[in-house]
Amino acid sequence: MKRILLIASLVLLFFPIYGQQSSVTIEACYQWAEENYPQIKRYDLIEQTKQYDLSNAAKAWLPQLTIGAKASYQSDVTKLPLDFSEMPAPMNQFSVPTMSKDQYQVTAEVSQTIWDGGMTQSARQRIRAQAEAEHKQMESDLYALKERVNQLYFGCLLQDDLLKQNRLLQQELNNNLERIDAMIKNGVANESDRDLLLVELLNVRQKETELEASRSAFVRMLSYFTGQTITTNTEFKQPTVPTNQLRMTINRPELAALDAGLQVAETNDKMISAGLMPRLGAFVQVGYGRPGLNMLEDSFNPFYVAGVRLSWNLGNLYTLKNDRRKVDIARSNINVARETFLFNTQMQLIQQDENVRKIKQLISTDEEIVSLRTSVKKASEVKLENGVIAVADLVRDITSEDLAKQSASIHRTQYLMAVYKFMYITN
Repeated sequence: MKRILLIASLVLLFFPIYGQQSSVTIEACYQWAEENYPQIKRYDLIEQTKQYDLSNAAKAWLPQLTIGAKASYQSDVTKLPLDFSEMPAPMNQFSVPTMSKDQYQVTAEVSQTIWDGGMTQSARQRIRAQAEAEHKQMESDLYALKERVNQLYFGCLLQDDLLKQNRLLQQELNNNLERIDAMIKNGVANESDRDLLLVELLNVRQKETELEASRSAFVRMLSYFTGQTITTNTEFKQPTVPTNQLRMTINRPELAALDAGLQVAETNDKMISAGLMPRLGAFVQVGYGRPGLNMLEDSFNPFYVAGVRLSWNLGNLYTLKNDRRKVDIARSNINVARETFLFNTQMQLIQQDENVRKIKQLISTDEEIVSLRTSVKKASEVKLENGVIAVADLVRDITSEDLAKQSASIHRTQYLMAVYKFMYITN
């Protein structure tokens, strides 16, 4: 019993961390977000619908059974213009049959299509094209998830960099507090100098609280978005920057969705052409009724008819021009949408390319600025020990150095964001 309780305790102890991610990459987050997004379930639904529609279209070649029944009453019936009563015997013994005005008929007809003008084939092509268009549109919708993942993932990275810098600043301020305490003991500083540094340290700790809260919010949103157990202890791997030059070629899934729409328009055009063709089929009809095929026999009789039927519905010619024009309009709309998308995307790409260049230039001078700020701060520390400057001047130089380091961290993350934004725009 004790052994069972021990095993149960261990299971409960380790169960909460099951499924937690100790470290994540942005590529893994892309995949998780796509798999977790509710719309992904439409993939199977679209495929199932396509298979059902294809199966229904193929059944047009199966024999078709039609059952009908008819009961009618007519004002007159067929009569033979003969009068046997005036003829000599024995012919005057015959009488002219009289047909009933109420007639009944039950029929069952089996028909088999021999040629349908290509209508079934065109219908199957349109079903496949529509399913492919829906798939491509889904891929386009899911592609937009990458931008949202970028915002959350790089938000977490930026908060990590700022928190790291914040803790270094706290350490820097604590070191200077120790220096001030030693100076107070030697009588070269007073309590107000220490209070000034302590206030600055408290401000930095408040900033740390804000950064941790912001990081926690980004982590929770990313965890919910990806469906993974991502915690504040999870390590976010730094994305790699492509070594080759960024290409200006646009290869977005939206373009593939528009191309699939053109294929749907083409299949609609083929359906219109197939609708103009004649239909050829064979049929067998059996029935029972009064009269049968012999109209002069006023009794219930079975009958059958077999043959080949050719039909040609020319009514589609009335709407042919308008139907063709509608297809042309659909093509034009898709082409206009494509041009508009490429125009807007190219504008975004030019803007983003300039943004990447700008941030890259800023990064090239960040290191020099930080180095100079550090030199100024170190000189101020020496001056403070020699009693040349006040503590407020040192605090100002420490803050300036920290701001320079923060700016460098922000630029590094912004550069990654800009590059991945560029990659998102071009795919």
